Parts: sequence; C-alpha cells; structure tokens
Amino acid sequence: MAHQHAHARGSAGNTGALGRALALVLVMLGAELAGAWWSGSLALLSDAAHMFTDAAALAISLLADRMARRPADARRSFGYQRFEVLAAVLNAVLLLLAAAYVVWEAWRRLHAPTRIGSGVMLAVAVLGLAVNLLGMRILAGGQSDNMNLRGAYLEVWSDMLGSVGVIGGAIAIRLTGKDWIDSAVAVAIGLWVLPRTISLLRASLHVLLEGVPEGIDLEQVAARLRGCPGIADVHDLHIWSLGSGQVSLSVHAVVAHGHAPDDVLLRRTRTLLADGFGIHHSTVQLEQQPCEQADGGHGF
Repeated sequence: MAHQHAHARGSAGNTGALGRALALVLVMLGAELAGAWWSGSLALLSDAAHMFTDAAALAISLLADRMARRPADARRSFGYQRFEVLAAVLNAVLLLLAAAYVVWEAWRRLHAPTRIGSGVMLAVAVLGLAVNLLGMRILAGGQSDNMNLRGAYLEVWSDMLGSVGVIGGAIAIRLTGKDWIDSAVAVAIGLWVLPRTISLLRASLHVLLEGVPEGIDLEQVAARLRGCPGIADVHDLHIWSLGSGQVSLSVHAVVAHGHAPDDVLLRRTRTLLADGFGIHHSTVQLEQQPCEQADGGHGF
C-alpha cells in the first residue's frame, strides 16, 4: 500500500493594495461622518456606515492576508489560510448589519423628517466617488482569485454605487426640495448590495463547511480516476478548499490486477489531477484490496 502527497502553495494576498485602500477609506470615512452631521443627510450617513464597514473589513482583510501567509506549525498543520475565509464571512455580516440599520433609520425619518443640506451632501458624495474609484483600481488586480480581496473589493464597489446614489439624491433634493428623497436613496444603497453580500457569505460558508470547490465536479473527478490506467476503482474521495485557490483532495485508489502500487502509478494519478482539474495538493492512498472504508459510507 502506497500513500503520498503532492503540494503546491497558493498565491499570497496583496498586502500593499489592502493597506493603501484602507488608508483611503479612513480618510473618506472622516469626511463623510462630518458631512452627514453637517447636512443631516441619512444617505451620507448610510454611505458612511458602509465606509465604516469598509474600514473594518479592510483592516480584517489585511490581518487575514498576513496571517494566511504564515507557515504551518505544530498546532495548525494546515497553516492559517482559513483566515481569509473568516474575514470574508465577517465582512458580509457587517454589511448586512449596516443595511438593517439604514432601513430602520429611514423608517424612523418618515415620521420625523429632517432638513437636508443638499450642497454639502453633493460635495462630500463627489469626493467619496473619487476615493472609491481609486480604491477599486487598487484592489481590482487580485480580487478575481482571492476571496479575501474579493470581499474587500465588494465593499469598496458597493460604496462607489452608494456615492453615485448620494450624488443623484443631492441633485434631486436641490431641484425639488423634497427631503424624503434622501431616505429613499439611503434604503436603496442598503438594499442594493444585499444579493452580492449574500453571495459572498454563501461562498465563504461553503468553504468553511468543506464543500467541493466551485467549478469541480466530484463525480467527474471520480470517473477520470477510475479511467486512469492501473486504477480499478476509487473510494473515500474528498475534495475541499482551505481558501482561495487552495484546493485539496484525498482518495483511496484500488490498483488494477497486474499493476503495482508504485511511484509510477502515483505520479500518473497526481498528473491527472493537476492537469485535468488544477488540483495540486493531493493525498492518494493506493490499495491492492479495498479497505474497510470502501463500504463505510465515508466520502464518495
């Protein structure tokens, strides 16, 4: 019986990009809080709430990125890569809480209208739009393949849309004098990002629950392994992810009659997994006879 591992490291997060984006967001957060207080705008306060979650999320993401790059140790044999997934979950929860607060405040203002300073509201929103566009440009490079950066990018992206909404609301209030538009814009900002936030939360929880990574079909992997020359059958197949791009696999493979459970067969199976499915971290246990787990209901 042979038992062997193949390893490959995923890419580290872009710490510099997260640091620069965090600095921008902190500056803009102060400006929006001051603007919301001065103008009385709930829309600006809503955008500031998102800015606050941005700042918290980016700080968490920065910590998570640094932690994920720490090597494995005696207590954490898989390392710290799950920190980026935990950060993504916390980011999503913060956005959901901010949206709930804004909807509640808008409902309260329907019964106690507040006069809005549309000029200050417009000026701060334009500045916020510029800062968010710059932040999106900083984070865009790594967000497609890193869940941590994806969460941070989503935060800034939602704030960019919020700034656009505040600009439109400020112009509408200035032209019509209807202050209720501010609350409507605030609610729209809070609700707009919900589907994307839920999507991020669902994807993060899927990783934490050891789900099969998106884009990989467990049955197809099993079929390809069974079709590998020298492999008669497979069982106890598990595919999961530690974090972005960190796909792992473990499997018991029964060696076909006339073949030996040797390094040649191991290399063949590892090459199939790497070239066919992009799985570079694999644990393959070769068996001449199926072990007790073959009929035990464990894995696929």
